[in-house]
Amino acid sequence: MANKWIKTKVLQTDGWLGSHIPETKRLTMDNLYDMLRKYGMVYVKPTFGSLGRGVMKTDRKVSTRRGRERVRYSYQLKETKRTFPDYESFYSSLMRHTDGASYLAQKGVRMLKHKGRVFDVRLVVQRAPQGGWEATGSVGRVAHPRKIVTNGSQGGTIYPTTYLLKNFVSPARTYRLMERMDELGLRTVKRLKRTYPGLVEIGLDLAIDRNMKPWILEVNTTPDPCPFAVLSDKSMLRRIIRYGKAYGKTYRLNCMKARRGL
Repeated sequence: MANKWIKTKVLQTDGWLGSHIPETKRLTMDNLYDMLRKYGMVYVKPTFGSLGRGVMKTDRKVSTRRGRERVRYSYQLKETKRTFPDYESFYSSLMRHTDGASYLAQKGVRMLKHKGRVFDVRLVVQRAPQGGWEATGSVGRVAHPRKIVTNGSQGGTIYPTTYLLKNFVSPARTYRLMERMDELGLRTVKRLKRTYPGLVEIGLDLAIDRNMKPWILEVNTTPDPCPFAVLSDKSMLRRIIRYGKAYGKTYRLNCMKARRGL
């Protein structure tokens, strides 16, 4: 279940879930050009891949100087950003980083920020020992100050989700937003289960935009519990491990890269 394109197409068969997925297309020269003109910011990521490896943020910026419009294209990979005066040279340089692999282009979500750094939410949904599905935990992941991805393995910092959200909404709205994210997770796993009967857990990466709408960026079918091991409160980690062991999963927690924010 590593193919992000197939998982995206499956989820889009559910209209409500589809309304929470940023526009996603296969990466081609024409598709990226059109999406940059439409959105200004597009993320480019491997169709197969994990841990934020190979993800690039692309931008199209328009400025006016002496009455003439000037367009600049740029992309950032890890901590390096490059800017180009035309689309052709930009795309040619970008493609050198793909090594011929299949990539996707996804509309960039203007994510909320913590101290100037973007953050997203990792939500875990698991098959419960007593049957059914349960959202067993969520964490907020804040990007490294010079990077575009939030993964702990890429220098991200882990916070309790509610701690990050309290700067934007009231406790009551935070609770409703957490419920909505749980609903997204539960509906996602139930839809995927129809296509992948062996599914027992998912990790949902959710971006929250400035209107407080959650967006599904990615679904991982083998979620790493390490972000939860970093938190000082280990209750979610214990629940995730207990549920995982109930369906035969084993754990070796060697969590050295993610950092705790509190």
